[in-house]
Amino acid sequence: MTLLDVNGVQVNVVDTGAPPDRPDAPVVVLGHGLLFSTTMWRHQIEALRPAYRCVAIDWRGQGATPATRDGYDMDTLYADAVAVIERLGVGPVHYAGLSMGGFVGLRLGARRPDLLRSLTLIDTSAGPEDPDNISSYRLLAALYRLVGWRPLKGKVAPIMFSEEFLATPEGREVVQIWSGEVSRQSRRGTHGAIRGVTDRLPVDDEIGAIKAPTLVIVGAGDVATTSDKSDAIAELVPDAELVVLPGVGHVSALEAPEAVNGALIPFLASH
Repeated sequence: MTLLDVNGVQVNVVDTGAPPDRPDAPVVVLGHGLLFSTTMWRHQIEALRPAYRCVAIDWRGQGATPATRDGYDMDTLYADAVAVIERLGVGPVHYAGLSMGGFVGLRLGARRPDLLRSLTLIDTSAGPEDPDNISSYRLLAALYRLVGWRPLKGKVAPIMFSEEFLATPEGREVVQIWSGEVSRQSRRGTHGAIRGVTDRLPVDDEIGAIKAPTLVIVGAGDVATTSDKSDAIAELVPDAELVVLPGVGHVSALEAPEAVNGALIPFLASH
């Protein structure tokens, strides 16, 4: 873990470095989803690091990145991602983002094409938060700040993962590990991150300008950013490739890592 000073704040980055036998290996930058951290990508990093330098970012107030007074909106997180890439001097990069990380990736693709080799968007949306979700998510944010994570775990887990996965021993283990991480995060930071997602502005009018080769992956069972949101991205981004994972929930990188890697790795290799 490394705390980088960017945009007046400290941002945690996990950087595997280049593989020993590939000092000039391409770089994959990974942006996690809301309520998660760089550890969300553990299966992808394990699979990718023999051939790529992997750089995973913790967004403000999540993982090992300290909470800040402000700057949880998606435009500021986009600016943080740009600053990390430029500070490390690794661009152009392959960027992969899930949900919240995808909100950042869409902005990167539309606004800084010079920084991207390719773009992978997983379980995400170019539009605003669904109106039906906003009030309940804002309530969860307020409750989290008051009472912490434990009373809310049972309500949030089914948003993140499919019922089938949650019923398996593997699913219960993933939730246990994840819950331990969330419970250790700053309440102020998590509250800010949730509001950053619920109050985000749409970018569907921008993403037609994306020039990077783009892969869109979505779990068919995603209830947080339903598959129609990925359909819309694939229609708007020129020549985007769409992969739908049957029966998989929102955090597909953890729920179905082999399926995600099976789509991601050949895509990266082709670009």
